[in-house]
Amino acid sequence: MFEVLKAILYGIVEGITEWLPISSTGHLILVEQLIPFQGTSEDFFDMFDVVIQLGAILAVVVLFWNKIWPFAFTAGEREKSGSKSFVKTDILTLWFKILVACVPAAVIGVLFDDVFDALFYNYFCVALALIIFGVAFIVIENWNKGRNPKVTALSEITYQTALMIGVFQLIAAIFPGTSRSGATIVGALLIGVSRTVAAEFTFFLAIPVMFGASLLKIVKFGFDFTSLELVLLLVGTLVSFLVSMFVLRFLMNYIKKHDFKVFGWYRIGLGVVVLLFFGLLQ
Repeated sequence: MFEVLKAILYGIVEGITEWLPISSTGHLILVEQLIPFQGTSEDFFDMFDVVIQLGAILAVVVLFWNKIWPFAFTAGEREKSGSKSFVKTDILTLWFKILVACVPAAVIGVLFDDVFDALFYNYFCVALALIIFGVAFIVIENWNKGRNPKVTALSEITYQTALMIGVFQLIAAIFPGTSRSGATIVGALLIGVSRTVAAEFTFFLAIPVMFGASLLKIVKFGFDFTSLELVLLLVGTLVSFLVSMFVLRFLMNYIKKHDFKVFGWYRIGLGVVVLLFFGLLQ
């Protein structure tokens, strides 16, 4: 029962930190250090903290269904979308752009995932990424102050813009602690995308990316779960989904009136905490 409570805590942390640009990895390594799972295999946590992101993905699908589902099978759906076609071409085009944005991280991730984990999955690199991108948020928001964004709707994102956002996502794939949402939002803001559009595109981009990353981790881990490991994985995923439902709503409402600088300051503080915490342990 105590291990299940730990899985619930991990799910809460994942659900909050996956969508806020503050790095789920940075938080999860702290939680794992303080209250690690007992009675699980050595490689279980490495797989667990990635796969529970599937719950967060499902929250995006549920909340933004009308914006991401490209098919209108019934007459009512076609009338609502304002089109006589079974396919909503604007949404289908958006998915093509999302797939283009996925290419850099997908190619590099499949080829070098283990290499990057071995090189950079340590407290120092995570803390450094937290601090650097925290500073980047503050600097870019100050630079953007008073500027009008060039892209104010999802339909205005070009394939070139999508690819550039994908390159920023690649940074997060290489350096743990960067935050996938943080990297893509910073990149989008830097090239003139509005905060709301940057956040939404980041959410949608997470669907194929996180599904692919989860599948890759499960395949590497194998499907030989103990009963305890399976329960922990299911509980963590479910809690991640429920918490993400609230966090996504909060973030979309928050950025309509506020900038991302508060998250930048938070990242810097967390990076310092990670450095001090693990530095004192050594």
